[in-house]
Amino acid sequence: MDDTSRVVMITGAASGMGAASAREFAAAGDTVVIVDRNQELAEEVAAEIGAPSPIIGDVSDSAFCDRAVGDTIESHGRLDVLVNCAGIIVRADALGTSDRDWRRIMGANVDGVFFMSRAAVPHMKRQGRGAIVNFGSIWGNVGAAGVTAYCATKGAVHQITRAMALDHVRDGIRINAVCPGEVNTPMLASERPQPPTAEDLQKLAEETIPMARLADPAEIARVVFFLASDAASYMTGSLVTVDAGYTAR
Repeated sequence: MDDTSRVVMITGAASGMGAASAREFAAAGDTVVIVDRNQELAEEVAAEIGAPSPIIGDVSDSAFCDRAVGDTIESHGRLDVLVNCAGIIVRADALGTSDRDWRRIMGANVDGVFFMSRAAVPHMKRQGRGAIVNFGSIWGNVGAAGVTAYCATKGAVHQITRAMALDHVRDGIRINAVCPGEVNTPMLASERPQPPTAEDLQKLAEETIPMARLADPAEIARVVFFLASDAASYMTGSLVTVDAGYTAR
């Protein structure tokens, strides 16, 4: 499978599954444009993989998304792949979710996917081809207690994926989503009253996951790479679950 020399933009690429995806594409010879709010971590990942200087900003701002895509086209001449990985979590039920937190998570998880995709599609359409991979979640397909807003955002991402895939299928643009289960990333430990220990995470895995282990971010990144590649040429509007059998039950 030869997918070298593409220009790939990845949001949320400073850590976790976004960083793992950046490493996966860079290892294949692609030019990776990192987009993230965390300048320090983004620059570390960019230096590690030999990527251009990252683009720093907030994907919930539509003007920033337009500029990020425009700057990428100006610098590299094209945009072949967009990976929308940026996201946050709010660990609360509906009663415990403030207006501020609701708007904050909607901005990062939903607006960011929509604004970045809307900015990228016209350029991909002119090229006659392109691929977008969104980060959904198992919690966009099934419910979970204590993360109401997060579940709502990921359900929205799944519907954006399906609807935009149908809108642009004749433009040569494929749009799919990867739906991870429990992955060993900073988000898994974030927003908790007390950070979980390694033992806590292992207990969580043994009690809830059929494979009895957390995913490594690289395992998700390999699926992202596949969805963006020509090997997935007949896939669009698909939600690909990567959860060690969790939702099979």
